[in-house]
Amino acid sequence: MDAKDRFDVVIVGGGLTGLTLGIGLSVCGLRTAVVDAADPDRATGAGFDGRVVALSPASINLYQALGLWPEVEAHAEPIRDILVTDGRTPGRFERSGAAPLFLHFEPASSDAEVLGLGAIVENRVLLSALHESARGQSGLDVVAPMQVVDVTTTEAGVEIALGSGRILHAALCLACDGRGSPTRQRLKLKTVEWSYPQTGIVTTVKHAEPHEGVAQEYFLPGGPFAILPMTEGRSSLVWTERTEDAGIIMGLDDAAFTEELYLRFGDFLGEVEPVGGRFSYPLSFMLAHSYYSGRCALVGDAAHVIHPIAGQGLNLGLKDAAALVDVVCEARSLGLDIGGGDVLDRYQTWRRFDNASLALITDGLNRLYSSDVMPQRFLRDLGMALVDKAGPARRFFVRQASGLGGELPALLRGELP
Repeated sequence: MDAKDRFDVVIVGGGLTGLTLGIGLSVCGLRTAVVDAADPDRATGAGFDGRVVALSPASINLYQALGLWPEVEAHAEPIRDILVTDGRTPGRFERSGAAPLFLHFEPASSDAEVLGLGAIVENRVLLSALHESARGQSGLDVVAPMQVVDVTTTEAGVEIALGSGRILHAALCLACDGRGSPTRQRLKLKTVEWSYPQTGIVTTVKHAEPHEGVAQEYFLPGGPFAILPMTEGRSSLVWTERTEDAGIIMGLDDAAFTEELYLRFGDFLGEVEPVGGRFSYPLSFMLAHSYYSGRCALVGDAAHVIHPIAGQGLNLGLKDAAALVDVVCEARSLGLDIGGGDVLDRYQTWRRFDNASLALITDGLNRLYSSDVMPQRFLRDLGMALVDKAGPARRFFVRQASGLGGELPALLRGELP
């Protein structure tokens, strides 16, 4: 066996979660390979992915610990407040029927454990920083673009066959290859899943007035409409619509698309102009019954897919990555088999309940707020208002969204394992 084909860990999938995990493991001294089907130059281009991520304070801690945050921070917009309402916020079009009761989350400066409300970063900006960091890691190889054609697990290790004919050998294989995860399918790991009758439309807009770092989300019958503050006087829209309506909206010419957008966005930031491309993504729910089989484990979207109503999908994946770095590095330091069942069972126990809980909460919120039945709408508005007036309850939700609750892996505390 050629030494260059021998690794401690092989990661299938080099997106945001996969590269973060690879860097974390290599920093801890494990020889790691990340295999990705996408060409890095194309994947970091502006036309490839128009989405942004809302990084929680815990995720920011992780990138600070790995030394990436200074580069990313220059392109990140801090979230200074979050406003949630059932319908448009007060002060928008009178015809919008804005809800009189709403909820806002403002970070409590007296709570030193809550580092604000996080920051908005473009996917391509974060991915570019990760690739740059990966090139500087002596123990990390990024093999891309390259297809994985087979994964074979034995008691002694894992063989990952590539489309080039090369075979990588490792003690552990980690699947970060997304919601459709071919690796998960090869392992025959069962899932519970369904598709929502909704599609997410993503685009970026410029507006005349400053957003002041306020993220807004309001609920319409088609689904949530989120306005996420970006740098350079821009905002990212995560616009959920019924799938049949989304198809029509995506097909509109620029003028008609802008009109549809403006009807939902309102005039609170002055004139609004779409910039850049439009992107659409089908929405779905998925939870894997088990997170591992043999010497292979699922991470991020390969293990769980949630509705974007709370913007927590990537943060959950980064929690998975941080937990794996903890358990694998600890096993290595103790001289244990890093691909052993005890190690992977600890990872699964640590992460599965948290992921399943948030997946079910976001599913329930989407179903609740996509209904326009008046009694139900009144009760949910009242619930939001009660939480808004109750300081301890509001701080609890802020802390949960920050990712700083519960047992935290070292990276989420801003420390190396």
